[in-house]
Amino acid sequence: MTNPVMNFLALALYFIAGGLLGQRLMRGEVVTGGVKIGIFSLGLGAVVLHAALLYTNLWTASGLNLALTPAFSLIAWVVAVLYLASSLIRPVDNLGVFIMPIAGLMLLVEWLWPGQMSLPLTSSVSAVHIIVSVLAYSLLCLAAVQSLMLLMQERHLRGRHPGGFIRALPPMQTMESVMFQMIGFGFILLTLTLISGVFFSEAIFGQPLKFTHHMVLAVVAWIVYAILLIGRWRLGWRGRPAIHWTLGGFMLLLLAYFGSKFVLEILLGRV
Repeated sequence: MTNPVMNFLALALYFIAGGLLGQRLMRGEVVTGGVKIGIFSLGLGAVVLHAALLYTNLWTASGLNLALTPAFSLIAWVVAVLYLASSLIRPVDNLGVFIMPIAGLMLLVEWLWPGQMSLPLTSSVSAVHIIVSVLAYSLLCLAAVQSLMLLMQERHLRGRHPGGFIRALPPMQTMESVMFQMIGFGFILLTLTLISGVFFSEAIFGQPLKFTHHMVLAVVAWIVYAILLIGRWRLGWRGRPAIHWTLGGFMLLLLAYFGSKFVLEILLGRV
């Protein structure tokens, strides 16, 4: 069931919050004080409305609706919630320039092209697996957005153009530290996701483990993140190598889940 008024309000709040953050960033102004509270309130209003819409769209009589567009919307919502929570304790406010509009766009896509694919929740194991996997994807998505911001910062500094939006960003060392914290937590959750998928496949999916494209790509992504974290720990990786490995790992995860769903649901017409 759709609610045009709630959809429109959530979209407006997402885009207004993102626009205000973008305006401050282009001026090189750090988001603090009343401005931060105001933007946070807009974002909070957006995710609350988004949550209400998700509740009505995801839960069905036969299980959890995890078709392509509802899944996109769910991940976008979790990313937005994690971003807002992180902004209270970490200097990540500027990530909202990307996260808020993208969350709004994913909500719009689900509104215009709703999908239907029910996944029965047969046990608590399957529910925990889904929650952990969604959190893993979302944290690693946040890390990817942080790496993009870091890449822009690094290019400006290399080109000796420290003005503009660079003035509103924390030092690169702080940006990198936050990015690796996100990757570390996301990697732990991704590890738990893969372990639960391997050992409890029948309880979660109702069938024995199969080495599908989804599983293979997820394992390769796990290896990429493992190499990145070892490289950071043992070799002090930073800058462009760390950014490229972060983005590479996330692209593999994106292909593992959403790429597979796109092929199955859109190209092949299967659910």
